[in-house]
Amino acid sequence: MANIKGKIKFLIYEGDNGYKVGQIQIKSTDDETLEDLVNKTITFTGYFLELNSDDTYNFCGEYNYHEKYGYQFNVSSYSRVKPVGKDAVVEFLSSSLIAGCGIKTAQKIVDVLGENAINIIKEDPSKLLLADKISEKKAVQIYNSIMKYAKEDELILNLQKLGFSLKETMIIIDKYHEKSEDIIKENIYQLIDIVDFKKLDYIFLHNYDANDPTRIKACIIEGVKRLEFINGDTYHNKKELENILIHDFHLVVDSLDEYLNNLALENKLYLEDEQISLYETYCLEKDIAHDLERIKNSYLKKLTNLEEDIKKLEDEFQVKYNKEQKEAIKSALNNNICIITGGPGVGKTTIINAIVKLYIGKYNLRAIDILNNIALLAPTGRAAKKISESTNIPAMTIHRFLKWNKDSDTFSVNEDNKNYQRLIIVDETSMIDTHLFASLLKGIYSNVQLILVGDENQLPSVGAGLILNDLIKSQNFKHVNLNQIYRQSQNSYIPYLAKEIKEYNLTEEFLVQKDDYNFLSVSDDNIKNTIKQICLMCKEKKVDEKNIQILAPMYKGINGIDNLNIILQNLFNPQDEKKKEIKIGDIIYREKDKVIMLINDPDNNVFNGDIGYIHKIQKDGHNKDVVTIDFDGNYVEFKREDMNNLKHAYAMSIHKSQGSEFNHVLMPITSSYSKMLYNKLIYTGVSRAKKSLVIIGDSNAFIKAVNNSYSTKRHTNLYKEIKKLMSD
Repeated sequence: MANIKGKIKFLIYEGDNGYKVGQIQIKSTDDETLEDLVNKTITFTGYFLELNSDDTYNFCGEYNYHEKYGYQFNVSSYSRVKPVGKDAVVEFLSSSLIAGCGIKTAQKIVDVLGENAINIIKEDPSKLLLADKISEKKAVQIYNSIMKYAKEDELILNLQKLGFSLKETMIIIDKYHEKSEDIIKENIYQLIDIVDFKKLDYIFLHNYDANDPTRIKACIIEGVKRLEFINGDTYHNKKELENILIHDFHLVVDSLDEYLNNLALENKLYLEDEQISLYETYCLEKDIAHDLERIKNSYLKKLTNLEEDIKKLEDEFQVKYNKEQKEAIKSALNNNICIITGGPGVGKTTIINAIVKLYIGKYNLRAIDILNNIALLAPTGRAAKKISESTNIPAMTIHRFLKWNKDSDTFSVNEDNKNYQRLIIVDETSMIDTHLFASLLKGIYSNVQLILVGDENQLPSVGAGLILNDLIKSQNFKHVNLNQIYRQSQNSYIPYLAKEIKEYNLTEEFLVQKDDYNFLSVSDDNIKNTIKQICLMCKEKKVDEKNIQILAPMYKGINGIDNLNIILQNLFNPQDEKKKEIKIGDIIYREKDKVIMLINDPDNNVFNGDIGYIHKIQKDGHNKDVVTIDFDGNYVEFKREDMNNLKHAYAMSIHKSQGSEFNHVLMPITSSYSKMLYNKLIYTGVSRAKKSLVIIGDSNAFIKAVNNSYSTKRHTNLYKEIKKLMSD
């Protein structure tokens, strides 16, 4: 860290959260490498309460090179330099910061009170009257200005002493101003939208009693949030809550019912029939039901001659739609809301393409009109790409469609600013959680046709809810389930295996080799080597890591994802003096490595689950590491500190594979994977394979997994809300 001292020249940018970009003229520095910058003006960035050109500041931070903006001093902490010496005090008192005090008045004050004038005035403002021709009114003005200035500095210092970072401090003060300390004293947990609970609780416990009612209420809310995240349920029971209060917060609450009732009165929780929900989640389920009713009841002009149009489409595409597929196409085009489901190999993507082509034809849409009328959406970037490749129409993630702001976690497209498309098709609907679905419905008009496509037997969403299943369960929307599987060859098996798994009806066929499938019975100790040998054979046949995907249930363990990635990296992308490397913790990344994105980054159009390849590793102008990753032609730069948002992707989790398809899948199954062996997980992994699937490991563990219904019993109320609202 370096320190620089100087005066602000001007501000270039000021954000709502205290983030500022400006220029400072450096007077001095403690860093030898920056001495050439003394008396020069440089750009700075950071979080600040207020910056004044009349003040001198100490900035602590790093001078870095930014690819787009050049050299910048990134400020991590700062302080105002207190005026020292008579001339400095005169300059401060006569600045724009102090009301009612010009240069002559300032000189008079310093002549009488000396260079310690500011501290003397703070202690006794009446001392100002000793200076010639200063009235009581002017003295009050000067005193109030000095105290306001001092309080801001003291507030920043106090919040940082409590343990808040500079960024957190600036956001807190920007939101609550002079009331910041009162808010903290009243209930520090009110800052949960700015600072994470763990940090707030840590600060509270170092200042107050662990059994304080304020903390108990905050821990109850946080406990319900954690239950929602862990289980995906939208409601919980009291026993679950009691357990998490004891385990996570070391709290035994004797009067829990009283606290729950009070929190319900405050609209923090919703209680009904022994069920406990976050009030926000309860409202989201009700909002979804109301918005679906709004769309369902909107007027829709029925299309005619669809049977004839479908026949023309069959001739054009040289395909033959079965009875179920035709029903799905017609239902989608003649209902406000239609759900189309089915496992792998039943033609869901084919149906989407047909619906889009017929809609364009029926409404005579010109090429320029298509994107104004049709939105093709999916929860992940790879799933969106799959629809786009099928229809030759651009598709996008739901987050991008709703213009998600990562910093505020809000959507610019909402109930007050809706999107205007008339046909909206959402693929991989099983991956959508309650919050995202509610946000999508808020952002579209009533006169829309909403087509939800998915597979209700796949893993549920990461977030709370069971949207696709609840909509089907409510029986209030047109639902077409596609069952007929299309063989890739007479001896193909992948879609049939998926069907057997889904129906908990595994036959001994899973042990028989097929054109597209094989089960290799291998001991735990030999799984890694078997995967390695298969990959080596694939390489000899010119099948590379772009077409092979290893899917596993767990990260840790001898056959876990982390261990497999080390082996596979050395196999597919071995160390080479021509390829640069970077070490992040214990992990080595090198150029040409296959990686997966772990978060959403809409600013760079990269989303959770997207797979890319490291294009180059280089140093920036300030000798800092920069890793450029190619996500299907979208080149995104990552700094060293951003690399924790990535993982190697030679092997990846089955959870992360949702919404994706891979030509060739290898899936290890071993009893050491323990509780991760359950039906929906295995089904999801199997259904990711397009051309071939090899399962490697223990056949008994596989059978056990298929028959384990763990994770199917998610508790939600959406279907009840829909039935309550729409049923006669």
